Amino acid sequence: MAKQRRLTGYRRPDGSVGTRNHVAILPVDDLSNAAVEGIAALVPGTLPLPHAFGRLQFGEDLDLTFRTLIGVGANPNIASVIVVGIEPNWTNVVADGIAKTGKPVHRVSIEGLGDLRVIEQASRYAKKFLQDASELTRESVERSEIVLSTKDGESDTTTGLGSCRVTAYLVDQWVESGGTMIFGETSELTGGEHLIAERCVDDAVRARFQGFYDGYIEMIEQTGANLLGSQPTQGNIAGGLSTIEEKALGNIVKTGSVPIVGALAPAEAPTKPGLNFMDTSSAAAECVTLMTAGGGVVNLFPTGQGNVIGNPVQPVVKISANPHTTNSMADHIDVDCSDVLSRESTVEQAGEALIDLVERTINGRITASEALNHREFTLTKLYRSA
Repeated sequence: MAKQRRLTGYRRPDGSVGTRNHVAILPVDDLSNAAVEGIAALVPGTLPLPHAFGRLQFGEDLDLTFRTLIGVGANPNIASVIVVGIEPNWTNVVADGIAKTGKPVHRVSIEGLGDLRVIEQASRYAKKFLQDASELTRESVERSEIVLSTKDGESDTTTGLGSCRVTAYLVDQWVESGGTMIFGETSELTGGEHLIAERCVDDAVRARFQGFYDGYIEMIEQTGANLLGSQPTQGNIAGGLSTIEEKALGNIVKTGSVPIVGALAPAEAPTKPGLNFMDTSSAAAECVTLMTAGGGVVNLFPTGQGNVIGNPVQPVVKISANPHTTNSMADHIDVDCSDVLSRESTVEQAGEALIDLVERTINGRITASEALNHREFTLTKLYRSA
């Protein structure tokens, strides 16, 4: 194993460590997107996070929206937050939740003011937050303080054989060093869910995982729909994955061999170091957004056919073992591990190269998706609004 690189990060008031230092402009609802984008236009360098939902949601669906927005604002990659909502009550729920981290938060509601006054007022706070954030400095940190997440996309036969195995090497090494990992994609465990259950550290974690999995599958089956074309996707099928079971094995491979210490609800933060399962959709933008809300500060993304997903808050590292993809979509690939399949390098050698790239990303190197301005940010919605 190569010598561990010295890691640096931004330590937040609650002790968590970020790899980026954003000032976020966060809308509580879709009606606030225009004001959020207006603030970001006046104060370049801030990070607007527009999204499509947030009105007339209720019950578990509303709880998930609040948990996601609060979790994203609380993410260690964000230094401070401007929260904008159409009315004060829900704005305060989100702002108060983020403020528990101790980071600077300003909240403003549009009702009674209108967009122009909100933009003027909030822009003054955003400007100050941006200046304050610019004076924050990186400090030495340990792997044990860094939360990584992993999700794959546009999988093919090379994914399970190559890029997922290389990712698994990192997962095992990271957890062995005391670090925390999050994986998910609940429906993409189908046919191999028992393998995940067997690795859960105790009956309580196993029961919670099984409950999440069974509930997700029951929801799918209740629709009566045939998922072929969605799971596996058309791209998966073109890449040689004919069944969800074949796809699941690749998904599971990337989780390595370490025990699973936690089973998390969507957008829930881990409480234990080690490998944690999160109940998520397999849709790339939704999944990475939920893992960002759970505290992930760098995402590892094995891909076969080539997925261009990014995230505005959590850097996404693309890993591919498909030589056609690493050539035709080289602009999007951070780690080319196609040599593993040609047997010119071992999984261990490629895994060490991945660890090196991830540690450089932690220290500030921007990923391909960041350089190309991929900022996919999508909330998960459970059912129709009222």
